[in-house]
Amino acid sequence: MSKKHEHDIVPAYTPWKDTTPGGVVTESGNANYFKTGDWRAMKPIWNSDKCKQCLLCYPVCPDSSIMVKDKKMTGIDYDHCKGCGVCVKTCPFNAFDFVPEGE
Repeated sequence: MSKKHEHDIVPAYTPWKDTTPGGVVTESGNANYFKTGDWRAMKPIWNSDKCKQCLLCYPVCPDSSIMVKDKKMTGIDYDHCKGCGVCVKTCPFNAFDFVPEGE
């Protein structure tokens, strides 16, 4: 299998009758293989200088896109962020800008 398709659950060109039904989790931990943030219309931009490291944004992110290391926010995982804006609304310190994708 080529490097491009090594994480595919169903190999390319599989007849539709041989595929798994949509929405079925076939194995644990496979969500990291699927980059789902490329369809967002709005994008949160984290301003580290305004951030007080309260981490209130972390538990409310529905996509686990707030990256944390050693109990400190380190950035946003844009491969999975869908641009819902919950982190922007939750932050009491206005540490996020919410801009159209592509800016």
